[in-house]
Amino acid sequence: MRLQLPRDTVRSLVRPRDLTERNIRNVLIDGMGVGIVTGVGTFLPVFLARLGASNLLVGLITSLPALTGALLAVPIGRFLERQRNIVPWYSSMRVWVLWSYALFGLLPFLIPLGAVPWTVIAIWALVTVPATFVNVAFTLVMGGVAGPRRRFYVMSLRWSSLGAVTAITVTLVGLALDRIAFPLNYQLVFIGSFVGGLLSFLFSRSIKLPDNPPVAAEAAPAKTRRRGLGLRALADAMRDAPPAFRNYALSAFVFRSGVAMALPLFPLYWVREVGASDAWIGIISTAGSGVLLVAYFIWSLVTRKLGNGTVLLLTSFGMALYPLSAAATGSVLVLAALAGMSGFFVAGNDLVNFDLVLSSAPQEHQATYVGLFQMLQNVALFIMPLVGTGLADLASLRAALLLAGGLRLLGAGLYVALRVGRE
Repeated sequence: MRLQLPRDTVRSLVRPRDLTERNIRNVLIDGMGVGIVTGVGTFLPVFLARLGASNLLVGLITSLPALTGALLAVPIGRFLERQRNIVPWYSSMRVWVLWSYALFGLLPFLIPLGAVPWTVIAIWALVTVPATFVNVAFTLVMGGVAGPRRRFYVMSLRWSSLGAVTAITVTLVGLALDRIAFPLNYQLVFIGSFVGGLLSFLFSRSIKLPDNPPVAAEAAPAKTRRRGLGLRALADAMRDAPPAFRNYALSAFVFRSGVAMALPLFPLYWVREVGASDAWIGIISTAGSGVLLVAYFIWSLVTRKLGNGTVLLLTSFGMALYPLSAAATGSVLVLAALAGMSGFFVAGNDLVNFDLVLSSAPQEHQATYVGLFQMLQNVALFIMPLVGTGLADLASLRAALLLAGGLRLLGAGLYVALRVGRE
């Protein structure tokens, strides 16, 4: 089946004719539910900053899920590799992650405001376990729905719709926050995110994939099976991995270190250096996610013409410009334009990375190697936000953003040197 015309796409969403079309519809509506919660979640670090949370606490919003992912991604990957049906794990674990935001909204009703930041972090730490399941299962479930020939099509549809819903949500939330007294404004939008979590749960659990014959535990990559999950096992697993996977995973680790470092810095920069209002923070975030509506489709066409390697380089260098440029301005209007530019490049980067991790991993142990890749990315996500916020305390937010941009440039240089995506 090939869905090329917009009319065919709309018809398949309204009246799906077969299992493939029903799966694609479920994937898209699931993504819309995630988009609602993602839009609300944009304001979680802003909420903590306005409560007076330290840079360290804001950094933990990014680092804690990454720590759990670094510890558990490989065993979870091996666990999922032995399951006949991954979809129930994907759906049931995701709902706990999405509904946690509604719980954050209830906290100021239950405890003093001064205790809210640390309580949010404690709950967030518990949620990181199901979040790791979701991160590993997502790649496998989406790969099963799309198949090798439809990856760009399905993922561009999903991420475009998710980006559109996120942009709308962020805009509405930003406007609402400026019109309701603090902290009730944040409470209402966090509690309202329950709608998105419910929508995601109902449609993600309806995805139907063929059962996979369970892989015996003895079939796991020998080095990781024999030596566990320490640094020695990681080094052995990477050495035994196919060169294409190894080169890609190590280069992506460096690049994602630069991406992760900047994640907590941007909301801190907007609030403390620029003094942006909630409405302007909403506009900046909307600019970054709103362009996704068309960016994914543009990059899916460009990738077919230029290939994964060229698009990976273009988008990586483009993403490196964002923290470097943002550190040089204090204008909220310029920051919104830069966020839109960054979102455009992020779209292409997402598409080629999704394809590269599946195509470079050995097919017979795909879940395990996806877990290994997630583990490396989570090491970067755990360490680098703390490095970024620590540098911001020692020097300045601008200096930390410049270093984050430099790491992204280094990662892009490694993509070139190791010919990632060009094998």
